[in-house]
This record gives sequence, C-alpha cells and structure tokens, in this order.
Amino acid sequence: MRLKASLALLVLIMIAGCTVTPVAPTATPTPTAIPTEVTAEPTPEPTPEPTPTARTGWWDDAVFYHLFVRSYYDADGDGIGDIAGLIERLDYLNDGDPTTTDDLGVTALWLMPIMESPSYHGYDALDYYTVERDYGTNADFQTLIEAAHARGMRVIIDLVLNHTSSSHPWFINSSTSESSDYRDWYVWSDEGFGYLGPWGQQVWYPRGGEWYYAVFWSEMPDLNYENPEVTAEMYEVARFWLEEMNADGFRLDAVRYLVEEDLANTRPMLASAPSTFEWLQDFREYYVSVAPEAMTVGEVWSDTSEVARYLREGALDMAFEFTLADAIVASVSRSSAISVRSAMDRVANSYPEGGYATFLTNHDQDRVMNTFRGDMARAKMAAATYLTLPGTPFIYYGEEIGMQGRGAHENIRTPLQWSAEEGAGFTTGQPWYPLNEDYTEINIAAQQADPDSLWRYYQQLIQLRLAHAALRTGDYTPLDASDRAVYTFLRTDATAQFLIVLNYSLDARDGVVLELAAGPLAPGVYAVEDLLTGATFPPLTVGEGGAVAEYAVPDLAGHQALLLQLTPQ
Repeated sequence: MRLKASLALLVLIMIAGCTVTPVAPTATPTPTAIPTEVTAEPTPEPTPEPTPTARTGWWDDAVFYHLFVRSYYDADGDGIGDIAGLIERLDYLNDGDPTTTDDLGVTALWLMPIMESPSYHGYDALDYYTVERDYGTNADFQTLIEAAHARGMRVIIDLVLNHTSSSHPWFINSSTSESSDYRDWYVWSDEGFGYLGPWGQQVWYPRGGEWYYAVFWSEMPDLNYENPEVTAEMYEVARFWLEEMNADGFRLDAVRYLVEEDLANTRPMLASAPSTFEWLQDFREYYVSVAPEAMTVGEVWSDTSEVARYLREGALDMAFEFTLADAIVASVSRSSAISVRSAMDRVANSYPEGGYATFLTNHDQDRVMNTFRGDMARAKMAAATYLTLPGTPFIYYGEEIGMQGRGAHENIRTPLQWSAEEGAGFTTGQPWYPLNEDYTEINIAAQQADPDSLWRYYQQLIQLRLAHAALRTGDYTPLDASDRAVYTFLRTDATAQFLIVLNYSLDARDGVVLELAAGPLAPGVYAVEDLLTGATFPPLTVGEGGAVAEYAVPDLAGHQALLLQLTPQ
C-alpha cells in the first residue's frame, strides 16, 4: 500500500526542496467500442447521495475548445503550430465582441501538453516548468493568457501526473543506482512480476538488473506517489502554472492509473485504487488553496459508474463522460435514440449536479466525421445533441468543420484546415504532418461563407447555449416519444424553458407524439418557437404536475433538430 503524506509534511518538503530532456504513444488506454444498440431501457442506477465537496464555478457555464497547439496555426513558417500563432488566430475562437459574426464563440480552451517533451504530442514531460521550445517561451504563454482573458476566455492545460519521459533527469538519475536520490521517485522492483496491465499490456520493464513500472509504455515510467517528495514536487508544478503562469486549471491525463496498490501481489489494483482517490482529494484541496477559481477535468476512460465516483468523492471538479459520447455517436449512426437516451438516464442518476464533460471524440479516437462517413447532416445532429444536453461541452479542434482522421494518432491530429490556399492556411512552410487531402473543400474560410455549413451550425448552437442559462445549467427532463428515432427532453430553469426534439432518422417524421407524466413546467398553455429556424409550432398544453399529454410535433424533417422555446401565454 502506498503511503499518504500529510499536508504539513508536503509544505515542509516544498519549502526545503529544489526543482530539478523514439516517439511515444499518448498515455491513453485502448478506446472503448461504440456500445451495442439495446432494445429496452435498462433499470436506472440508484441515485447516489451528492458529495458535500462538490464545487461549482465558471466551468459549468463554459463551452471549451480542445486544441493541439502544434496543429492550430503556425506563425513563423516552420511548419509547426505555436503559441504566437494561437494568439494571432485567437479571434477565430472568440474576439471578445458579441456583435461580430465571424468568431466561433467558445469561452474556454484546453491546450494539449505544452511542456517540454521529446515527443511531438508532449504526453511525456521532460521539464514541467518550461514551455515546449517548438511552441515558444514561458513569456509567450503568459501573453496568451492575457489575450484570452481579455476576450473573456479561460485557459486550462494538460497536466500529466502519472508518468514522465524516460529521458527526464529524474528518471535518468533514478535508474543509475539503488542509492540514487531519485530512486524512489519511480516504482522499482528487484523482480519483474508476471502480471499484465489493465488492458493486457506489459507494465514491468528491465533496466540495470531491476524492473520499473510503466503502465503506458517503457519510455513513460510511472511516478511513485508513495514518496511524499514526488507529491510535493507535483504540487509545486501546479502552483507554478496557476500562480506564475496564470493558467485557469488543468486537464488531468490518465488519472485512473495515478496510484497503484499491492504491486507485489498477483492481483494488484492498477486502476482507480483507493489511494488514487485520496491523492486527488488532497491535490484538489491544495490547488484550490492556491487559486480558488482553479479547476480540474479528469480523463477517467471508463464507464459512467466509475467516472461518476471521482465526482461524488470530491476527487475532481469535472470528468469526461466517455459512455455518453459513445452513445451519442451510436444513436446518430444508427438512426435510433435508444443508446443516447439510455446513457443519459444513467448519467442523470449517477453524478452530483453537473460535473461531467460532454464531447463526441477526442485526440485519441477516430474523428467523428469518419464514423459518419463524411455525412454533414449526421455531424449536425451530433452537434445539436451534445450542445443542448447538460454538462460542459468540449469541441475537438476541426470538429466544427467536419475534419477527418483515423488510425494512427497523428492522423487524428493533423493541422487545422483554415483555407484552400497552399498549406491549408496553416503554414507558409512544410506542415509538420501531411494535411488532409480534402482541405481545399473542407476548410474554415469556405464554411464561414456558407450560411448552411456545419461551422455556422456550431456557431449558432454555441451562441444559443451561451445566451440561455437553462441550456447550460438548467434541469434535464426526458420525455417519451412515439418514435424510437426521436429523442426529446426539457431544459429548464427559473428564467426559461426549452423543449429539444432530435430526429436521428434519415427520413421525415410527421406527428411524432410526446408525453410526460410529470415534469417541471407549470400548468398552462405555452407558445412554441424553434430558435434554430424561427418557425412556430402548435401551442403546448401542460396539465397538473407538469404533465404533457400527446403533444404532436408536425413535419419533422430527417436529421432535424428543434430547439423549441416555450413561452407561457
């Protein structure tokens, strides 16, 4: 069992201590498959008691853009995106002026790793205190923060706590001898245990007559959080980026694997061990003491029940909802609402209020447009789903124009397609990785000029979400629909009421009947207007207890989303 350092000891260590450079795969387990369609609603999981340590904050109202600096925009022509390029093209994301129409309107950024690393992706840090030289300098990052904050945007960065690069001076020192000052900063054993890792991979590697533990890859050795010096150092890293670099928080990579227990046994706890929750709870207490508005969103690549536990136990402020993401993509792909409705029922019954991040796919998964085989109508349906559901949405860069990419991770992280110009408007040099061949047709400039484009649809949905608190933090109430291809739910608060109707079918649906036994709407008659098109619909009558009886939605087109505002008459 790993030891847990007291906060007092950590502070003493931080006061007395000192801070000490082949391409690796990213530190993420094999993606889960899209769930198999079910034909009946599962029994909802019991609703857990909300954690008393649940926090709310600016992140509950945010719309995030998930961004790979290397692929965003190249300012100096070397073919590699950089922080200067991000600053130069920050107005594309949010120009700070609500009256303009050529920015996407997102309100927060997640930057994939920006710390010095030997790998193109950065998920194996070489220096936790220095910006990757390909991207710029620490001063450039501080300038970015100032520019983002001036536009009303927050910025969080990837923080890889689980492991370092095998080229990190800590590990090099650790591997020299058993008497090394850094020996216990990593997990060593005099024997290579025979068990495999959480997804059947090798985890013990020989070096110098002994073995070290690395859950993701031999060149990503795990840090040893049984050693309070390691915890103290990573606290200092967090403090540095929050206080001195002014970041707004962290995306925590691979947190399920942070602390292992019983490594010498045949059945060790390699994922979500109790010590992991304890460490994260203490870490959360620490970073909030440094920066009260700081937040963390964790990568817990697992099912809803396990992910939600990190929120219920106060280990994270937010976590990515992988099961829901898979279900959204599955429902859109299969023209059936069953997967997403079932997944959302589990989500609603599992989390404390809020606390989960919605998305479609991320930098470790085939892009969603590949799953949809280039179908823009399906891409719009998926966007309408996760940008109207509860949770904090994260948009993967290029998703807003339907960029494609599959297979090797580099193919999923190609340069952003700005225009049909040579270099896709990303660079005047040779791109760090080959551009998608379709960039002359699929690009930002073309879609900004097309009022019916996917980009314009994302922009409209983002603007509506930000304009109405009910769409961000309002209550969620599902309705029953007479057609299994249609998903309907209410988003409500004290200021506004919305009825969302999503037709996942390729075909039109006429007269879909919606029903609700009891709900949050006050009895009465409501005018109904679609905020996406301006069209009006028959009035909605609500009975006692918020009941809705046989409300028919006429002329629902194939792959159509309705965002119906309900106004009491």
